[in-house]
Amino acid sequence: MLKYVPRMTSVVMEEIPDRVTLAVDISCCRGLCRGCHSPFLREDIGDPLTEEVIDSLVDDNFGVDCFLFLGEGRDPDALISLASHVREMGLSPALYSGREEVEDELYRCFDYVKVGPYIPERGPLSSPGTNQRLYRVRHNQDGSYLREDMTERFWTRGLEGRKI
Repeated sequence: MLKYVPRMTSVVMEEIPDRVTLAVDISCCRGLCRGCHSPFLREDIGDPLTEEVIDSLVDDNFGVDCFLFLGEGRDPDALISLASHVREMGLSPALYSGREEVEDELYRCFDYVKVGPYIPERGPLSSPGTNQRLYRVRHNQDGSYLREDMTERFWTRGLEGRKI
């Protein structure tokens, strides 16, 4: 089971380029990033995130076309299942992971994947020196995929210095 923090759920325009995104913070983060903006998300807090909750969140936020899991939690099967549900709803599933890399299975489940822990001296996604990467995942009929690195799009949008 994944848990999310309802009070932190919001519609955002800047996390995934060209998408109106419903961003949901997932608890039980496995990351230990220095300078983390939300270290309390390492704890087992929040409410269960279920298909019914996702349906309700999307219904309450008309116009979203992307659902962003801000974190992976500790239940990869639930994450994959919920990403599939999001796709069945006609939305693009997106994942922000703090890990250096994620498994192929996750790339196959998501249309957008951000990898890389936040390293203060390298800066956020909007910094040209960042170690973080945002990939657009293009899925093929045969189950394979291609990753398109979109990170540079953040460098030209006037967002320098913001933690994304």
